This record gives sequence, C-alpha cells and structure tokens, in this order.
Amino acid sequence: MKLFLNILLFLLLTNFNLDKAYSLSDYQIKEMCQRKKKRSTCIKELKLKNLNLLKGNQIEIPVIPFKK
Repeated sequence: MKLFLNILLFLLLTNFNLDKAYSLSDYQIKEMCQRKKKRSTCIKELKLKNLNLLKGNQIEIPVIPFKK
C-alpha cells in the first residue's frame, strides 16, 4: 500500500513540472521596444527570438543587474 501511494505521488508530481514556455505577444514586443532608439531592430530581434522559442530552440536571455 505504501509503495502504491509513493508511485502515485511521484506520477502526480512529475506531471506538474512540465516544460512550458510562454512567449511574448506582438503587442508586448511593441510595448517593450517603444522606448528604444532603434525600434525596428528591437522588434525584429524579439520576433526572431519569439519564433525560435515557439519552435523549441533555446534562446539567450540577457540578465539586467539590479541598481540601487
């Protein structure tokens, strides 16, 4: 009985940790690039990353350090 519960619990927990990636919508991309100097290149780069993410390819995400 204990083994059955452990297996059931393991199966339930593994189903919750699925790899899902949510990409930005076109509106969100335009909003992010609105304040950039080179708006058109920013939109092109983000749409390319969006397409790669939807295809399942890995993308590089820059990390911006927090300034106090």
